[in-house]
Amino acid sequence: METITISEAPQHVGETVKIGVWLTDKRSSGKIAFLQLRDGTGFFQGIIRKNDVSEEKFDSAKHDLHQETSFWVTGEIAEDTRSKFGYEIHIKDFDIVGKSEEYPIGNKEHGIDFLLDNRHLWLRSRKPWALMRIRSRVKLATMEFFDKHGFTQFDAPILTGSAPEGTTELFETDYFDRSAYLSQSGQLYGEAGALALGRIYTMGPTFRAEKSKTRRHLMEFWMIEPEMAWMHEEESEEIQEQYIAYLIQDLIDHCATELEMVGRSVESLKPFTELPYPRITYKEAIEMLKEGGFDIEYGADFGSPEETYLADQFKKPVFIKNYPKEIKAFYMPTDPEDDRQVICADLLAPEGYGEIIGGSERSYDYEYITSKLEENGLSKENYGWYDDLRKYGSVPHSGFGMGLERFLAWITLQDHIRENIPFPRMLNRLNP
Repeated sequence: METITISEAPQHVGETVKIGVWLTDKRSSGKIAFLQLRDGTGFFQGIIRKNDVSEEKFDSAKHDLHQETSFWVTGEIAEDTRSKFGYEIHIKDFDIVGKSEEYPIGNKEHGIDFLLDNRHLWLRSRKPWALMRIRSRVKLATMEFFDKHGFTQFDAPILTGSAPEGTTELFETDYFDRSAYLSQSGQLYGEAGALALGRIYTMGPTFRAEKSKTRRHLMEFWMIEPEMAWMHEEESEEIQEQYIAYLIQDLIDHCATELEMVGRSVESLKPFTELPYPRITYKEAIEMLKEGGFDIEYGADFGSPEETYLADQFKKPVFIKNYPKEIKAFYMPTDPEDDRQVICADLLAPEGYGEIIGGSERSYDYEYITSKLEENGLSKENYGWYDDLRKYGSVPHSGFGMGLERFLAWITLQDHIRENIPFPRMLNRLNP
């Protein structure tokens, strides 16, 4: 007899197999009990008929199997056309491994605060199970996409000596009698990697020491940050839209069941795979907002209402290009058509989810970067190495960063971005 997983059941129809499972729910009707089972790879139904097991076992199924009890189940795999999975197991025997009494998360509605406080157990439920599977698939598809496009994965440090953009919103820690900070971005290190390897990407955790007050921000999240030598912003935008479309198509191909579990239809995602995405300038965006009734002037940054309105005009992701330099980072080069602006673009997701990618060209002019470092109070001691990248054989280069949780929140239509991370730290409880 073979030991299998639920996901392997379709390959074993008519065979007697053994599976390690947990009970998610059950009901009984006379001489038959219906058990809802999970094993980490999927969910399906187990059926126990009184005539197929001993009286002791049937009684145990009714009285000893509680929600999240773990047990080995032995039985025959059969087709089940009534279920979405399409298969079930007709149980001949089972052996309890771990009892579960008064499991705190019942089959009823719970508030998000309760669920996050019990995240270690909530992960077992269908929705977070599906979200974690989707998250895992996006990370795998990310590696596949960049590998196909000639990128090298490049790991940036998590502990750094300074901030990428000179901000004070840093988590400070003692590093052997010196100050060190949790990384806010791998970008600057990624630029060094790109000038050595051509095309690189980093993927890892980043941190923001600010008490976020929205459901769309975290203090700890994951970023995917490519950097590309010999590339201008327009070419970078093409990579960005191809990357997003690739991720979405990959989820359509491999996670249709999980998407359905979280309430996202595959059909609703298909338009987002159609390229190119629309592009408008910051100036055009300001005019659109004014026409839409917003009290806004040139120079203002966009918040959630503005981003939502702009994306709603296109019903698909849209690039907003060339923002004013005052609201963007020091390393972005001046727009040759308007020196008030820099060469950059944000990619806004539709359906109210806002910016999912921020990108720009990186200035490769040594004197310009040197002056910007001085202007922003960034010392040569901490940033001299970054200046060196312009001093020794620099080239036009561009890059972007995608927030993994923000992307997942959009794709899975989640109100709370925290639902897309496995274990939000207690600091994130500061978020409402």
